[in-house]
Amino acid sequence: VVCFSVVIFSLQTKYDFTSCRGLLLVFLVILILFSLLCIFIRSRILDIVYAALGALLFTCFLAVDTQLVLGNKQLALSPEESVFAAL
Repeated sequence: VVCFSVVIFSLQTKYDFTSCRGLLLVFLVILILFSLLCIFIRSRILDIVYAALGALLFTCFLAVDTQLVLGNKQLALSPEESVFAAL
């Protein structure tokens, strides 16, 4: 349901998320550092926060990648690159 909703949102929205790839990379590095913290500080609440942040971050990655493949935004893949992006 979440994936389907994100794809429909990416198709219909006027907002361009394709220029946010650098920001998503920074959040990914922060999430990896947070995972190291979760290894040493064992807490159920930290595990739930880590899982929620990971799901939210990769939902944003799905929105960006969907807009890249579909085009009509600032950054888009060419038809030849779309095959590799789908793989």
